[in-house]
Amino acid sequence: MSQLPIYISGLDLANLVVNSDLLQISCGAIKDLQTESSSDQQDSCSLSLRYKLHKKSKYTHIAFTTSTLSRKELLQQGGDLVSSTTLKELEFPIFDFLCSETNRSFSIHRAAITLFKAHFKELSQLKTQIQDSKTGELLSTPLIVTGHSIGGSVASLFTLWLLDNIKQPLQKNQPPPKLPLCVTFGSPFIGNQGLQQAILEFSNWNSCFLHVVGNKDPFPKTSIAHNDTTQSVSEDYKAFGTFILCSEKGCACVDDLEVVSRLLESTRRQASCESQEIDYYAEIVNDLKSKVIIRGNSQLDLSFVQPLIKAGIILQLEAIGVEMTTQQQQKKEDNNNLISMLEEREKVLMAERAKIRDSKKNLNQIKIKMAQLEWYKKFSKNKEIGYYDCYKNQLWRRDRDVTRLKKFLTNYWKNLVESAQRKPQKEGAFIGAAWLYAGRNYRRMVEPLDIAEYYRENGNRDYQTHGRSRHYILLEQWQEEDDAKKLTSSPNNKKKEDVAGILTEDSCFWAKVEDALISCKLLEAETSCPVEKQSAKENLDMFEQYAMEQINNYAVSPEIFLKQSSFVKWWKLFQGIIETSHDSPLSDFMKNERYLQYEKRSASFR
Repeated sequence: MSQLPIYISGLDLANLVVNSDLLQISCGAIKDLQTESSSDQQDSCSLSLRYKLHKKSKYTHIAFTTSTLSRKELLQQGGDLVSSTTLKELEFPIFDFLCSETNRSFSIHRAAITLFKAHFKELSQLKTQIQDSKTGELLSTPLIVTGHSIGGSVASLFTLWLLDNIKQPLQKNQPPPKLPLCVTFGSPFIGNQGLQQAILEFSNWNSCFLHVVGNKDPFPKTSIAHNDTTQSVSEDYKAFGTFILCSEKGCACVDDLEVVSRLLESTRRQASCESQEIDYYAEIVNDLKSKVIIRGNSQLDLSFVQPLIKAGIILQLEAIGVEMTTQQQQKKEDNNNLISMLEEREKVLMAERAKIRDSKKNLNQIKIKMAQLEWYKKFSKNKEIGYYDCYKNQLWRRDRDVTRLKKFLTNYWKNLVESAQRKPQKEGAFIGAAWLYAGRNYRRMVEPLDIAEYYRENGNRDYQTHGRSRHYILLEQWQEEDDAKKLTSSPNNKKKEDVAGILTEDSCFWAKVEDALISCKLLEAETSCPVEKQSAKENLDMFEQYAMEQINNYAVSPEIFLKQSSFVKWWKLFQGIIETSHDSPLSDFMKNERYLQYEKRSASFR
């Protein structure tokens, strides 16, 4: 079995696991675990949890399951939610990493978190067997975490815990980390909208989860029943990941999270009173290869007629077990309402895809806008100030034209990034190579203008933490991942590198210059306390080393040495407050005016 792709779409993920026998392997691991524990006394205990680590030559498997008694008890109880606030009060904030400034709380299925907490010590020991404690890197890959029923819910929580500890590479030439794949069978939703949003904020996490649900199994639909009775929308259960919805007629792959709940609701009345055992899913899985997986997120183009969309939706509903030939009037109305909802949803998705296609057609227009900014950059350089400081100080009337250009380009790229991020794709395929290159030049040209606006406001500092837009972060991340993939190859793109060399490589360079200026002022100020002065000194030492590293790598534009640039302003201020005996590579470089030859050398270097 080859390593699983890092980013993968829902339909591709479904096809991958079916064609690679991952579902059969996962079912088999759960069945073996249940057989081993069936005679154990603990199996009769309420809310018991069993798990086992299987290390094979080509993959590693972790299976989770619970006793039949546990599943029956939970089916009778339904499923309420436990908030992250309550978890803190219980001194179990293990999933607090899911909170952020924009998503301050979440809730988790009570039974799942209760099981997780009760077995936390054992799960911690299990985690050390498969994950490096320092780097978070998986020791055995591919890693498949699987579970049945409420055991699948625990498997999802365990996978989230693993994902949090997998650190992004610090060096640009390092490949992105390998991620686990979680496969569940007959599991209920495990959290509310807060949990869903937290997972979707990480662009590659959602693609780590695949849920298989049979139309006759009531247990996965307990969360839908809970939503019918709850008084608060914030406490409704929400889905994440990709779903394979199955019946004896076929199956459908659904990665549209807004549609999953409605489809499960449409088959809820057909479910039996008893939760289905893993044998039920083993039979479904064995039949999957002989059946067509129908995508729940249609690829029909806008130019196709609407009847084809409706026909595709009806085919999908029949495949997951919705009775479309019913004679009961109420069921007919329910089915018609469901079809109408899915049609409207499909139109929205097709419109979004049309926007992406249109955006690709507009690449030439974007190039024209970027060329206008390049002209502004050359104009500013001729004024011996550089375009960053020119725009920050608003010295010319044409700066207002630059503001309009920046706004147009930023809106365009924000929309493009949001559309690309909305659904995880195959490895390195969020946007194509041409768009990665265009995005890199956009980020290096335009982000300094955003930095200029940020520091134009007195009192602002630490742009990278408090002011940086997420679309810049993602564009930089995708570019680094693409560079890491091409590290071992010999790219023939010298012409592109020459063009990119006109721009400073680190798009946050000027933010670091501004913070260094602030540190100089703090170090000089009589009102600064000793702690502030010590922190300022440390920051200046780091910036001095960073700046020299960038210069040595020819990674900065020669315009940083223009007479009126903020970098030169910082150097003069820094030179005035450091000791005369201060000696460093940057000090030698600046004092001996070696920067006068920098532009010629950088052109030769590139």
